[in-house]
Amino acid sequence: MRRFYTNNSERGVSTVEFALASATLFMLLIMVVAGSVLFFTRNALVETTRRGARYAALQAATTPAGGSLRTTDGCDSTGPSVTAIKNYALYGNSGGTGAKLVSDLTPSNICIEYSGFGVGQGTVSVSITNYDFIFKVPGINQTISMPAYRTSVSGESVGASP
Repeated sequence: MRRFYTNNSERGVSTVEFALASATLFMLLIMVVAGSVLFFTRNALVETTRRGARYAALQAATTPAGGSLRTTDGCDSTGPSVTAIKNYALYGNSGGTGAKLVSDLTPSNICIEYSGFGVGQGTVSVSITNYDFIFKVPGINQTISMPAYRTSVSGESVGASP
C-alpha cells in the first residue's frame, strides 16, 4: 500500500495565492476599463467639436458673425444660431433633445468663434474648454482637467436668410 504524505503546514496556501493573484488581476482590469473610458471621452469631445463646426459652417448668416460682441472668454455671443450650434454639438440635433456623447458636458463648455464668416469665406471654430473628467471608479477620486479641443471649418453658409 502506498502512503500519502500531506504537509499540514501548507494547507490553504493555494487559496491565499489565488486571492493575491485575483486581486492584482482585478485591479489591472479596473485600470484598463478606466483608461478606456478616458480615451472614449477624449474621442467624444473631439467628435463634439467636429459636429458643431460642420453644423456652424452651414448656417445662414442671419446676424453679423465675428463682430465685437464677444464674451469674456472670447466666444461669440452673436452669430447664426449660437444656441442651435451648441445643441447640435451636444445632442446631434438643433432642438437639444436626446442623449449627449459626453454626459457631463454643458453648453457653457462650448465656445463658438467666427472670423470673417460669410458665403464661402472666413472660418468658424468650435471649441470645448474647462471640461473636467472625473474618474467614476470606487476608491479613485481623481479629476483630470482636459485640454481645450478645437475644430475650425471654412465658411460654407448658404448666405443670408430671408
